Amino acid sequence: MHTPASSLVHTRQGPVLGITDNDIHVWRGIPFAAPPTGDLRWRSPQPVVPWQEVRPARQFAAASWQNIDHCVELGGGNPGSFSEDCLYLNVWSPAADSAKRPVIVWLHGGGYTIGAGNLPPYDGKALARRGIVLVTVNYRLGHLGFFAHPALAGEEGGRVANFALLDQIAALRWVQENIAAFGGNSDNVTLMGESAGARSVMSLMASPLAKGLFHKAIIQSSYTLPDLPWEKALDKGEVLARHFGLKNATAEQLRAIPARDLWPLEGELKNGPVPICGDAVLPEPMLDVFFSARQHPMPVLVGSNSDEASVMAVFGVDLAGEIRKLRQRQRLGLGIIRLLYPGVKGDVELGRQVCRDMAFTTLGYVVMQAQQRVNQPCWRYWFDYVAEAERQTYAHGTWHGNEVPYVFDTLTLAEPARNYVNARDLAFSAQVADYWANFARRAGGGEHVLAGPVPWPAAVKGRDRLLRIGLNRRAGFKVENRFMRPRLALFRRVMGQHVTLD
Repeated sequence: MHTPASSLVHTRQGPVLGITDNDIHVWRGIPFAAPPTGDLRWRSPQPVVPWQEVRPARQFAAASWQNIDHCVELGGGNPGSFSEDCLYLNVWSPAADSAKRPVIVWLHGGGYTIGAGNLPPYDGKALARRGIVLVTVNYRLGHLGFFAHPALAGEEGGRVANFALLDQIAALRWVQENIAAFGGNSDNVTLMGESAGARSVMSLMASPLAKGLFHKAIIQSSYTLPDLPWEKALDKGEVLARHFGLKNATAEQLRAIPARDLWPLEGELKNGPVPICGDAVLPEPMLDVFFSARQHPMPVLVGSNSDEASVMAVFGVDLAGEIRKLRQRQRLGLGIIRLLYPGVKGDVELGRQVCRDMAFTTLGYVVMQAQQRVNQPCWRYWFDYVAEAERQTYAHGTWHGNEVPYVFDTLTLAEPARNYVNARDLAFSAQVADYWANFARRAGGGEHVLAGPVPWPAAVKGRDRLLRIGLNRRAGFKVENRFMRPRLALFRRVMGQHVTLD
């Protein structure tokens, strides 16, 4: 592959100079909005002040304030420095030319409290070698990203609380304005995310402010927790203000709270892993939009992992305790649950599977049905591959987030996988990344089948189809019809009634 030697690109804001990493150009730390500091804290992202001189884009920028230990342990690595000045993105491209390659914009996960776009699993070289222009984004986290308080209400002429989602929207606008200069096609943008990042993708599919900014969506391990209503968000904001000794706080007093003091808060002061509904970004709950099939119509790839319950301990969920609650309340009917999970013994394992399916697996089924109602293709998957050396450690399947380095083909960069993966693991990862790249490459129309080791058909209207990626933690691909249909249909009805396990 021929790659021009220069990585100098002229954006609408000013020229940036990246680096060339073997055959791939990389630009790091490009600002897509003004620093959200001082009077711009808890405001919509503002335009960058343009520059004339060449701006170096060789170093990753600071991530939003967060707990570094949690990010290293759970978020994919060490993001480096932290700052309230965090609105930067990174670009990987085969070449800065006029080729109009498909674009993927990646929104990292981490429960809206940890993570960054520069973590090792998200390195874009392998996808760029597949002809993709990859963009990874930093956005505001925790209370900096989601916050409502009476003193702030109406400052921008309406309700605004989902500042993290507004950051993502600003990054998508930057892509529309600039990605052609990096070799990308602004008319073929796939928005991709995992966990909270996937939740963000769904939120933007439901947001009137994001309409037209992307054309396809990849939703990896999103979850069914309901959004936080505006009124409750206001109450939480006042509780936080009182924690800092601010009764009847003014906007100026709130913005004077040091950013570093916001992230270690626990208990009722901690920010939950969901956006706020009732503002300009999310006028109504995201799940309601999908239940009524009013999401922005576009092709979607959606799925989850075989041991998503692995993340629930982080949020304090007692898996066996949930089954005991069912036994006491009979809300869903434990007898029905037993029929839907034949052969599963013990409350811990039953709780693991029930909580996994209610919180994660069912959402893919909901998205599929919403897609069918708007006559849009939906590729569903179930990820159940574990690296050969770790199959005893991951005895229940693929943990929450463990599919990410397979999708990016970065197993040799991701911790701890890089210490134990073998050639067969790497070969399987390459096949997974090929599927994802093929989805991004697909410009719309034509056959609803993705090429790969097994042709992957979309779940179009009247066809409930899913690709199993990994079979009992081993290599393999298999298309299944009506995957887990009885239990997912039950939990979908439960979700539709706004009933959850708690």
